[in-house]
Amino acid sequence: MTWHDEHRRSLSRGELAADVMRNGMGSWRFVVAFIAVMAVWAIVNVVTDGWDPYPFILLNLFLSMIAGLQGSILLIAAKRQDAVAAALARHDFETDVAAKREIEELMELTRVQLEIITELRADRDAARAAAQTAAGDPAAQSSAR
Repeated sequence: MTWHDEHRRSLSRGELAADVMRNGMGSWRFVVAFIAVMAVWAIVNVVTDGWDPYPFILLNLFLSMIAGLQGSILLIAAKRQDAVAAALARHDFETDVAAKREIEELMELTRVQLEIITELRADRDAARAAAQTAAGDPAAQSSAR
């Protein structure tokens, strides 16, 4: 289960509804449907003796109510999105701190290994030189002088 799945399950019904409405209002389908409803409203009320004659005062009232609700819904969704972004940033920071700690441990292990390898090479070179000197190798004897 990912972090996103866990977070999604922890949302309240209101937060889920705000997300669904935000996603719906932020789509081309909503824009086209809204324009279509407005056009039908205007045509019906201009052509016939409709319920809202020109200048469409009832339509203005509904649009004002929708704008007020839409603003609130978008603020709720934005506030929740900010909380998600903050939680993700905190998770990223914790991951980065753990990775930094592991890298520092690996760097220390590498330093210790390098020291051991350097000591082993020095011991090997000293043993070779001693073996060559003991064997009477003239090159080793001349370099020892």
